[in-house]
Amino acid sequence: MLNMPWVYILKSENGLYYIGSSTNLADRVLHHKGGHTPSTSKMGKLELAFDQEYKTLLEARNIEKRLKKLKRRDYIEKIIRDGFISMKER
Repeated sequence: MLNMPWVYILKSENGLYYIGSSTNLADRVLHHKGGHTPSTSKMGKLELAFDQEYKTLLEARNIEKRLKKLKRRDYIEKIIRDGFISMKER
């Protein structure tokens, strides 16, 4: 059985955010926390702040790209606070 795709947001102890997507959320988060990902290796301690499952990897990757293009802290914090990415944001 295949793992379902996820969009996730990590938060560093310094308040920085990282947005990603993966079909194996648990392993991917461990990879980030272990410092094995160049884009997050210098961010310090990371915690999973948000995750949302999708039907296809293509859909998850498209959401990831759209969120990364926004580069808006308030928007990312609203998603985390609300606990979901709304349909208008998809």
